[in-house]
Amino acid sequence: MRTDSRVLLGMNPALAGRWFRFAAVAGLVAAGAMALAPRLAGAAEDAAATPATPKVDIAKGQQIASSVCAACHNADGNSTIAQNPRLAGQPAAYLYKQLVDLSRKPDDKMRRENAVMSAFAGQLSDEDKRNVAAYFASQAPKLDAAQNKDTANDAQQIYRTGIAERRVPACAGCHGPAGAGLPVLFPRIGGQHADYTEAQLKAFRDGTRRNNDAMMTIAQRLRDPEMKELADYVAGLRRQP
Repeated sequence: MRTDSRVLLGMNPALAGRWFRFAAVAGLVAAGAMALAPRLAGAAEDAAATPATPKVDIAKGQQIASSVCAACHNADGNSTIAQNPRLAGQPAAYLYKQLVDLSRKPDDKMRRENAVMSAFAGQLSDEDKRNVAAYFASQAPKLDAAQNKDTANDAQQIYRTGIAERRVPACAGCHGPAGAGLPVLFPRIGGQHADYTEAQLKAFRDGTRRNNDAMMTIAQRLRDPEMKELADYVAGLRRQP
């Protein structure tokens, strides 16, 4: 920015001071923009190079669910068998990750062990996995209910605040106050079968399920009665309207 010095000399001293300050700030902004330009350009290139999330076909996902999954999980993902999870309403990204983990090679430490499910998941293409995950995510869940009122307060305390002396974090920190979960990492546990939830906590503790390091650590710090109480409690959680 250039201004004839003769113009500045004729300015009121206060106005001249303001002009110099403005010029200094403008110079810093320009210099900063020049310095950031390569980084911004690189970020734009990285974003352009990132592949878009593949499109899903829910109709094809429904076909897979009806022919492959319905016997254990029901065609709409609302399993009536306490040992088999409800899939309806689960985040699609989480369901897809589980199918991928079930399909991993036996020597992969992130493999999720389940002989029956691994056999089914291994037959699905990546596209099939995404489609069936999207289909179940689109279905309305039919929620379970808590059964044990005597342990509800203790379980609620653990769920909301954790157990400080054993470094057990609050379940709500990752799964949310109503158990809605966090896509990819943490499932929707509100309304899930208590038997299934308890079994998964024990599997994480015993190392027979290894596809989430955080849950393995947390489960090792919980006692069997606490697992049972928590599983019953989250079965009764509901998403707020």
